[in-house]
Amino acid sequence: MPKLLALLLLTASAAAGAAASAASGGPGPFVFSNDPGPWPVGVQVKAQYDTTRVYRPAFDMVTGQPETHERARPIQSITWYPASAKGKPLTWRDYMATRATEDAFWLTPADVQRAVEADLAGSTAGLAPAIANKVLAQPMWASRDVPPAAGKFPVVIYAPSHSSVAAENVDLCEYLASHGYIVIASRSMGPRSKTMTTDLEGLEAQAGDIAFLIGQAHAMPQADMSRIAVAGFSWGGLANVLAAAKDDRIRALVSLDGSVRYWPQYVDGGKDAARYAVPARLAVPMLFVGRERDSTETLVKEKKKLDYSMLNQMTYADMTIVTMRPMTHTDFAAVSQHFANDAHFGEYSRDEVSMAYSWTARYVERFLDAYLKNDAQAMAFLDNKPSANRAPAHMLAVERRKGAGIPPTKEAFVRTLQSGGYEHAQEVYDRMHAANPDFTLEPIWLNVYGYELLRSGRKKEAVPIFRLGTKLEPTWGDIADSLAEAYEAVGERQLAIDEYRRALSIDPAIGHAIERLKALGGAPAAKAVGG
Repeated sequence: MPKLLALLLLTASAAAGAAASAASGGPGPFVFSNDPGPWPVGVQVKAQYDTTRVYRPAFDMVTGQPETHERARPIQSITWYPASAKGKPLTWRDYMATRATEDAFWLTPADVQRAVEADLAGSTAGLAPAIANKVLAQPMWASRDVPPAAGKFPVVIYAPSHSSVAAENVDLCEYLASHGYIVIASRSMGPRSKTMTTDLEGLEAQAGDIAFLIGQAHAMPQADMSRIAVAGFSWGGLANVLAAAKDDRIRALVSLDGSVRYWPQYVDGGKDAARYAVPARLAVPMLFVGRERDSTETLVKEKKKLDYSMLNQMTYADMTIVTMRPMTHTDFAAVSQHFANDAHFGEYSRDEVSMAYSWTARYVERFLDAYLKNDAQAMAFLDNKPSANRAPAHMLAVERRKGAGIPPTKEAFVRTLQSGGYEHAQEVYDRMHAANPDFTLEPIWLNVYGYELLRSGRKKEAVPIFRLGTKLEPTWGDIADSLAEAYEAVGERQLAIDEYRRALSIDPAIGHAIERLKALGGAPAAKAVGG
């Protein structure tokens, strides 16, 4: 598996250096230096099935026997939320225990206990028992099932990295909840297995999980569904782009060293790409917090694609790119820092990397405040130079780019006409098509839209819509008939007669045109096209 996707509970460096670290006392504590927000944090774990998708094969892959368990896609979600009171805080051991039931909801308590112990033994292999217990017993901020706070709160869906657990960035999720966000996450799973696949089908499976979690949020009384963001790390930072391209309720994107940078072939319009994930459909503010970029020499040596960058192409969206110099790819997951050994750290110390993670969380929270809560101070924070925000010198760099232009989409086309006048339909279409030659409007859609305007009493607005349709499909008699009907509706008798005649010259069998010409006292065209 490519190294950028390989984030499991322990990083490869932690496993490799475990024995040496244990001899010297084991890993030091991960310090999340940000203060919590004004709300206590609650957490709930919920097991549900997405019955619209199949997950398990009809036959058990090991025994060959018919599958006896539910075959629908299992989604075990963890929800962090602003609470009205504190309770007993969860520990890392509590969060890790949720792994046992990620896709097996039927396990007995004894089964879960055995799985948890085996999992913990493997995850802490090589650590001195005292150190392992110390890490696992570390108290977190959240308390399970405490009453939620009153009010409405924005929703953040968190998408983990390739095959990783829902709680991989628990420190960030708890931090956001303490600042008034509902955060929901589920494991990154493949289309048919607990292990994610490295292909478009896997990405779309995770994007489908994001959509499912948005639906789960809809059932929460505290969730403000008019303010939704999706955050993702690594592979999840590419799956969230696909989700946003399909769902315009997603108003902001956060990518933690996301694969949208490292796997452009899934969004570049090529043969392996999700063809709908285009910049025009991603006109939402985006925060990309990433590691120091590789040199051109390294990229060429590793044969990375250099002729396309989705981040550069997203010109319609406000873009904020933050480079965290002390952090490697895996450092963007809190779980890797909690369990990292001294061998993991090189040029930058453990404390510097921990501090960089804390600043990452701060930028995420301020970004969400700016774009979901319309917080002017948060927007100023993003616009500031890092030194003005009192960030440690040379730790990070920030690039800001404001979105500009009208995205060439059907929705933007309609909005532009509504604000600027329907008489400019041809001009607006030509401008959008010039900006993106792939943008087009189907004449059949224009025909339907024109009739919706007619039926709603907006007769004058319907005329230029039908007229545009006749320009895009001049040999379709039905839309010429529709334009004639619109002319008739606004009292343009002669234009209606002329257009009915043109419709019949294309298709002499259009009964409506024949009837209306008789009613208007006009004669059909003398000769049909091609006759």
